[in-house]
Amino acid sequence: MLTPSSVVANLRRARNNHFVINGSDGLAYRLAEQLTTRYGVDVVVLMTTDQRRDARDFGELPRVRVVVVERVDERALVKADVATAIGLALTVQDDVGNIHVALQARDLVPGLRLVVRMYNSHLGRGIEELLGNARVLSDAEIASPALVALALDEVNAVPLPVGGRTLVVARRTDVAPDDVVCGLVDTTTGGTAPDLLPADPGRADLVLAEARVSSGVADSVADTVNTVARTVRRNARRWRLPAVVDTAKTLISRQFRIAVVVVLLILVGAGFAFARTRPEVASFWDGVYVTLVNALGGPQLEADIPGWQQVLQLLVALAGLALVPLITAMVVEGAVNARLAVAQGRLRLPEEGHVVLVGLGNVGTRVLRLLYDRDVPLVAIDVKEEARGVPLARELGVPLIIGDASRESTLRSAHVQNCRALMTLASNDVINLEAALHGRNLQPKLRVLVRLFDGDLAARVRKTFSIRFTRSVSYLAAPAFAEALMEREVIGTISVERRVLLVAEVVVGTGSVLAGQRVAVADTAGAVRVIALAEFGEPRPLWRPAPNRVLQARDRITVVASRDGLSRLMRQAAGNGADDDADPIEQGADASAP
Repeated sequence: MLTPSSVVANLRRARNNHFVINGSDGLAYRLAEQLTTRYGVDVVVLMTTDQRRDARDFGELPRVRVVVVERVDERALVKADVATAIGLALTVQDDVGNIHVALQARDLVPGLRLVVRMYNSHLGRGIEELLGNARVLSDAEIASPALVALALDEVNAVPLPVGGRTLVVARRTDVAPDDVVCGLVDTTTGGTAPDLLPADPGRADLVLAEARVSSGVADSVADTVNTVARTVRRNARRWRLPAVVDTAKTLISRQFRIAVVVVLLILVGAGFAFARTRPEVASFWDGVYVTLVNALGGPQLEADIPGWQQVLQLLVALAGLALVPLITAMVVEGAVNARLAVAQGRLRLPEEGHVVLVGLGNVGTRVLRLLYDRDVPLVAIDVKEEARGVPLARELGVPLIIGDASRESTLRSAHVQNCRALMTLASNDVINLEAALHGRNLQPKLRVLVRLFDGDLAARVRKTFSIRFTRSVSYLAAPAFAEALMEREVIGTISVERRVLLVAEVVVGTGSVLAGQRVAVADTAGAVRVIALAEFGEPRPLWRPAPNRVLQARDRITVVASRDGLSRLMRQAAGNGADDDADPIEQGADASAP
């Protein structure tokens, strides 16, 4: 009987031009799409029968073969031809399950390139060292900083360590000219999409700049955040009548409020009537006094008053009988609801200037932590008590609402009508869109960030509903996973609208197209911008090298590039003597290039 190991030994031969992806969700789909359409390699998608029910439609992608198994084990990996694959990506949202499959794959093919999706990035760094030839990434960690920056109307200020310097994305007006490394994006084009890496770098209003200690980049970001936080905390400490009203609405049901208002209106109306019609009642206050005496002490026997006043007395007496039980019931309901609200943090809801975060899954939990660490007031909403971020929200004391965010009443309880921004980050596009539309109804000029997987739907939402900010987490994270599979030195990603720029290092291969060429050959408007050159043997890179500087074999260039631009640059930098193990993807991409 053949074991999986013996089957692998029998099948072992020169590597084929394909990757294996274990997963079925949006990240797996985007990764397969990128590998097949952008890089021209075949992909085998491995999933279980349970995952198949909710899987994306991989059949619409070219060069993709789907393998469905009962469970992912060694036999399933063999069935997916992992023995001849270039690399294996494990993209299921299950840290322990992914580690288990990675260990099985390592036993089958010791030298196989592994890319593992893990939420726990601290654990992931240790796993990388143990597995060898592996990269552990978190899609939530990659995408969250860009989402937070967008919601707060800030430039993505996540620092990128490059060549001994710390670089950040900033507005050109916020940094000194000497600190600008390169122009990134011109957002003033007036078109439907920003101009990435424009031919004239001076036109770019978003730049990549060095974050010095004395520079205004880090200081301006920190000052902005601290100012907002102080303002919101100061406003939250003020005791205002609207806050009392909102708290009462939270603790007391609408039916009780209506019943008490009706009874009070009857009493006030009766007092006004007595003040106007009875000669012994000299003022409105005397009328109220007579009314309350009749309501609380019972009607006073007066046979000589007109019949309509007798009826009014009886009505006041009935209202008095109803008033005491209603007040008692309201006190009891308010006390019970208050205890529940204290347990859930709803009594600490900020009233204005806060961020409302919908969805506490992997991404929402990361965003919650980032906002909390930056001292930004927020309210979290999730429909499930067992969501990943619920325990964290309660541990940090973040106000939490367990409810359906697609209902307007839930958003009202989070004070969306007065919030600074609404972030809908649930994994369901429909819920996110419904919550966004309800939020816009409550506050027409509200800044809304909607997580949408479908790019076509996102474009139509922007056009029809004027919701400018839509993002796909898988779209933001997939480039990093793809480049990790290809063993490329991607330092970081920069999100621009629904597009991504990559910061990467590329080595000029011996006998490559770039060897002996000027830097200007590698530097392409709209695709690649060379920001540093480390000549072979030199420990320190040369920043902003001159366009006429000549590249030599084994030089290392640091670039900011689009995904297509980086792929083209990698093909240009590949040496003629590269072996199959080093450049199988580049060879496959060349073969598929038009």
